[in-house]
This record gives sequence, structure tokens and C-alpha cells, in this order.
Amino acid sequence: MSNRSLVTTFFLTGLPHAPALDTMLFGLFLVIYILTVLGNLLILLVIRVDSHLHTPMYYFLTNLSFIDMWFSTVTVPKMLMTLATPGGGAISFHSCVAQLYSFHFLGSTECFLYTVMSYDRYLAISYPLRYSSMMRGRVCALLAAGTFVSLCLVFSST
Repeated sequence: MSNRSLVTTFFLTGLPHAPALDTMLFGLFLVIYILTVLGNLLILLVIRVDSHLHTPMYYFLTNLSFIDMWFSTVTVPKMLMTLATPGGGAISFHSCVAQLYSFHFLGSTECFLYTVMSYDRYLAISYPLRYSSMMRGRVCALLAAGTFVSLCLVFSST
């Protein structure tokens, strides 16, 4: 005889706290989330508009802001829904897996992008005269795309 139980829903219990705090926590986390998204959008907009910022360092910073914006968007809306509704703690198995993979994919991509950014700064400091010929736009785009593609390959094989 085998176990034939099927898990379709999880209930997020979180840390124990007074239910009266839900409204205050909802407002606090909503403000933090909105400021995070608006801050990242502002970084994207300023770098896009100002032509003086079209350098490799700011190109990677644009990618980092984009990833950071989506990284916070993966978890915070579900947390806000859990705080706002009494039965909002339930999450389906498929939603849980999608959120888990998205969270890990974006977090790993952010770490890989930090590595690429540190390599960019290493080249700028160690080889200042050859830096502009070494870090052309095509190289920057390939390095940034490589972070996404390599992680897609890693997560598709699991």
C-alpha cells in the first residue's frame, strides 16, 4: 500500500502577531514596496535619458535595477495579500513552486550580475588605457545576457 496523498494548497502562517497589527504592517510594507519599485524605475529612466550615463557601469546598473524590481515583485504582493485578507494565507502548490523558482532565479541572476559588475570594475581599475576597447557595448551585452542564459540553463536542468 502506498501513500496517495496529494498536496494542492499550503497555508502561510508566518510569525505570530496580533491581528490588529495587520493593517499597520500592510501599510508599511506597501509603502516600502512602492518606494522600491519607483526607485528602480527612476534609476532606469535617468540612465536611459541621460546620454552621459551610457557607459558599461551604468548598463550593468540598469540590469541590476531591473532584476531588483522583479525580485521584490515576486514575494511582496503575496505577502500583502496575506496581510490584507483573513484567508489570504493559502497558496496553491503550483503558485508556490512558481514563486520559489522565480525567487531563486532572480536572486541567482543578481549574484551573477554582481560578479560581472566586479569584473567590469576590475578591468577599469587594472587596465584604464585599454578599458574602452575591452568593454565595448557588444561585450557588455554578452556578459549581461550570459548571466540570464546561464541561469536559464541551470534551472531548466533541475
